[in-house]
Order: sequence, then structure tokens, then C-alpha cells
Amino acid sequence: MAEPYYLTTAIHYPNGKPHIGHAYETIAADVLARFQRLRGREVRFQTGTDEHGLKMAQKARDLGVTPRALADEMSGHFRALFDKLDISYDRFFRTTEDEHHRASQALWRAMEASGDLYLDRYEGWYSVRDEAYYDDSELSEGEGGEKLSPQGTPVEWTVEESWFFRLSKYQEPLLQLYAEQPEFVRPQTRLNEVRSFVEGGLRDLSVSRTSFDWGVRVPGAEDHVMYVWVDALTNYLTGVGYPDDTPEFRKFWPADLHLIGKDIVRFHAVYWPAFLMSAGLPLPRAVFGHGFLLNRGVKESKTLGNTTDPGELADRYGVDTLRYFLLREFSFGQDGSWSHEAIVNRANAELANSFGNLAQRVLSFIAKNCEGVVEPSAPVTPADEDLRAKVRAACLEQLPEAFEKLAFASGLEAWMQAVFACNAYVDEQAPWALRKTDPERMARVLATLCEAIRNLAVTISPVTPTAAAKILDALSIPPNLRDFAALATSEPQSFRIDSPSPAFPRLELPVEAA
Repeated sequence: MAEPYYLTTAIHYPNGKPHIGHAYETIAADVLARFQRLRGREVRFQTGTDEHGLKMAQKARDLGVTPRALADEMSGHFRALFDKLDISYDRFFRTTEDEHHRASQALWRAMEASGDLYLDRYEGWYSVRDEAYYDDSELSEGEGGEKLSPQGTPVEWTVEESWFFRLSKYQEPLLQLYAEQPEFVRPQTRLNEVRSFVEGGLRDLSVSRTSFDWGVRVPGAEDHVMYVWVDALTNYLTGVGYPDDTPEFRKFWPADLHLIGKDIVRFHAVYWPAFLMSAGLPLPRAVFGHGFLLNRGVKESKTLGNTTDPGELADRYGVDTLRYFLLREFSFGQDGSWSHEAIVNRANAELANSFGNLAQRVLSFIAKNCEGVVEPSAPVTPADEDLRAKVRAACLEQLPEAFEKLAFASGLEAWMQAVFACNAYVDEQAPWALRKTDPERMARVLATLCEAIRNLAVTISPVTPTAAAKILDALSIPPNLRDFAALATSEPQSFRIDSPSPAFPRLELPVEAA
């Protein structure tokens, strides 16, 4: 039986159209989901939109529409983008779904049954943009003397009746969690930040609002709506059937990984495990907080006018190229910077000129000179074995080990080194010369290359699914032999080439970006 694997992104806040940061996180999660499927695991991959809260209510009011109308429109933009980016989600989740209201209220009742909810009066600083409460010690002063959150967003003094969650009760259990399971929060820098925050002392958390009504109603106190993060985090449970004892819930919970941005680690690594402890539910196995995607070193924002439409980048450069670039260019977990020049240079050097050219010239040579068939009879030489060993090490050991750690860039570097080895082998063996001097040796060289290209295409398929499938189709590799198990056990002795065409075209730098 396949081992289950449950992966989630943060559900994205749709008070505006999706930007490149949303694409970055969701592409990374999709690559991981596809990679785990290649490993033979039964994957459940969930993404979606977080549609409640004061920020959505205020945005809808400013636009003169209802919050639900705004949510419907903006959630549609996210779904359309993810479909364009070839995101293989199993569930696109919306917090406005009826079943989610029921699940959120069930979690609330479970926390209430543990004695962890009480009614009191909230007075403190609140950031509408972050949907977060901040202690006075966390604030800084803006240029105009206004108080700002740690994220640089404005805060306002809020006073209202509120339900509180006894977060302070979970300070020691959380510190014990971090000590016993240091892999719970990754990378290490995020764990250090979270541990330091909790060690500094936890105050009980306001978890309801009465100043607006766009959200999940608090059971037994209908004039209150839940703090948006209570209902947002519950999506991970709702998506697998909570509160019902469904086969999906038994199979997939606890989640294997919550993949999120570094700015919301506190909610996922402090509040969320505390809520689950209170409700008596198992904790997720890991939370990974990735870095920000910067535009030429600057964080994108509507204020600066430097936001990028990821759909336009995908249209301009190709979906596979964009996916590859975002995971190849910099270390996942750290901040990274993109530019048009960087995309074009990376794509041309590695995809078009290296792997794409390797596949196209080998397969086209076979189609033109061997009637599309390679059936080697000559013995394998040490040069052939050396290439096979390098490719298999990269595809079956180095890249998988790196991807398991979410070290996408280093995994792709190992893959590229195998591509370079293949290109060096082609130049050394010169099959075009062997065609005249030693046709049997030529067939062995071509078969060795076809096997290498098959392995490389299968291995890169989580990152560039369409282009990899195009190459595997040209190699006539059946769909059931396109996973790691097939690479480990199946070594084709012959190949039949069918209509090869370039999988990675060369790119030109747009005039406006030059």
C-alpha cells in the first residue's frame, strides 16, 4: 500500500489578485507533491483561499461590493493562475464553504471543552493588514510618528469584548515540542525565531471579534466571529474531513508539511500547535517557512508599483521555464531575487542549450539516421558505465535526497551536472563519426544516451512536467514507467523514437527589460 503524504500551502488571502509570491510558494509545493508521487506515495495536496477577516470586509466596502462577491471574484483569479501554472492540487479550498464553518466551530468547541476559552475585554494593538495582534514591545515608530508592526504595517488601538484562548498555558508544551522535534520548524533560523518568541512569554490570545461580521460565527455567541487565523488554520483539518471520522482524515492527518511564507511562521508554529493540543488532535509533522521573492532585490508591493503578474511571466517565458527558474536560482528558505535577465540567462544556459539541446540532437539523429530505432548489440564499455553511474547517482540519490530536504536548488545542480556529463559523453563518443566507422558501437552509444535522457526527463518532470512528458513521449516511454521505481528497476534495451521536437526553446530578453 502506498504511503500517504499530506502537503499544504498557506491558503492565500484574496483581497487582491495573486502576485509572484503566491506563485512561488504554490509552484514549490506542486514540485514537492509531484516528486512524492514519483516516489510512489499517495499524495494529498491542498491549496486555496482564506476569505474571511476585517481586511476582506474593508476592501469589499471600499469597492462597494459584498465580501462574498469580492471573495468569489478573487478566489477565481487564484484558481485560474494555479491551473495555468500546472499546479496538480487535489483540493482547492475556500474558507467560505459551509463544511469549513462546521469544522471551525467543532474545533472551537473542542478547545472550549478543554477549558481554554474565556470571555473578556481586549485592549491592544491590531494590524488589519496582517490580521495580527502585537505587543507594545514589538512595535516600531514610523516616519510620521505612527506605530508600526514588525512587518512595517500600521497598527491601531482596539478595544472590544472578545473570547480569549489560553495560549499562555501552552508555553512549556511548545518549548518541549521544539526541543523534542527540532525538525518541526524549518529551516533552523525559523525555529530559532519561534523558540525565542515563546521563551519570551506567551499572553492569552484574543480569538473573536464583534466589530464586524464577515467570518465564522462563534458557537453559542452569535454576535462574535472567530479571529480569522482560527478559521484559516482549521482549513488543513477541514480538507481531510474533520470533524468527521472519514477515511481521508484517518489516512492523511496529521499533515506531513505545511509550506508557508516566513512572515506567518508564528501562526503555524505557535498558535496552530497550541490550538491542536487544546483540541486533543495530533500535530502536523513539519512547518517550513520559505523566504520572500524579491524583484531585483526589492520586495514587491502595490505602494512601490513593482508588483509582477506571474501569469504574464508564464505567458512570456513558458510555464515550465518559470517553474524551473524559481526553484533553481536560489536556495529555498532564503530570500531570492528574480529579473527578466536572470530568467532568460538561466533558461537558455541550462534548459535550452544543455538538456534541451542534448535531447533534441540525440533523438533527431536517431530519427534521421537509424529509422527511429536503436537496438544495441555491442558490449558496454567503461565510458558507458561511467556515464550511467553518474546519471543514476544524480537521478536516484542526489536529487531525491535534496528534494526531501526542500533543497531544490542543490538537487537541480546535481541534475545539471549529470546533463553536462551527457553532453561531454556525446562529444567524446561522436556518434555521427561512428555511423561510418563502427555502426554497432554507435548504437550502443545512442542507447546509453537514450537511457540517460529518459532518467533525466523522469527526474525533472516534477519541475518541468510538460517538457519532460514531451521528451518521454518522443522516447516512447509508457506512462507507467515514468517514476523512480521504473528508473531503479527498468533498463530498456532498445528505444523507438517518435517525432522529436524541441522541448525548451531559446528565449530572447524582452525589449522593455533590456
